[in-house]
Amino acid sequence: MEKMIDLEDLAKQLSCPDGENGIAVGEIMNESNIGMTKSAIDNLQLKDREQILELGHGNCKHLPYVLKQANDLEYIGLELSQTMKNSAILNNSDHLNSNVRFELIRDERIQFYEKRFDKIFTVNTIYFWKEPEFFLNEIYRVLRFNGKFSLAFAKKEFMETLPFTQFGFNLYTEVEVIKLLKSAKFAIENIETITENVLSKNGEMVEREFIVIVTKK
Repeated sequence: MEKMIDLEDLAKQLSCPDGENGIAVGEIMNESNIGMTKSAIDNLQLKDREQILELGHGNCKHLPYVLKQANDLEYIGLELSQTMKNSAILNNSDHLNSNVRFELIRDERIQFYEKRFDKIFTVNTIYFWKEPEFFLNEIYRVLRFNGKFSLAFAKKEFMETLPFTQFGFNLYTEVEVIKLLKSAKFAIENIETITENVLSKNGEMVEREFIVIVTKK
């Protein structure tokens, strides 16, 4: 029973890190997801002076990687977790200015005007979307015409092997995600499948296959 409780707590922390344990989980997520995050960023092919939105930035130790892709980028990160927002600010104190900021998202309504961003990306957040159809419509709404949205997630077959995903995770196949994206009017531009060896959230080295889907408005 104790192990089940630990797994359930880990699942909650992965969905919305909180407190000191949340900070520790944020570090683990950054380390285990950095390959996925860089792939999602690389696929956007960022250009000078573009406006970037990230959904679920975690502790955002990857921000320097984003900013070095092009000149004069504007970056806004949205997070459900106050703990992760605080960590991101602390980790990026040298980069905070009028073009870089972190904000909280209270629900799945994105509080920006239409066609606000050139590029949007998110990594390993789709499992926790309460209303995926609504959220994707919101992403589409705030993306500019010809803008790109990069979505990275681990394959359902892999995620099902992790014991904590039985608690509050909604897992998707590639086909299911493509169907959701198309229903929100996104055009599929590229799909990349990548295999990597990573340390899992419960401390085991595993082979993970993940997908990066790049879409266009």
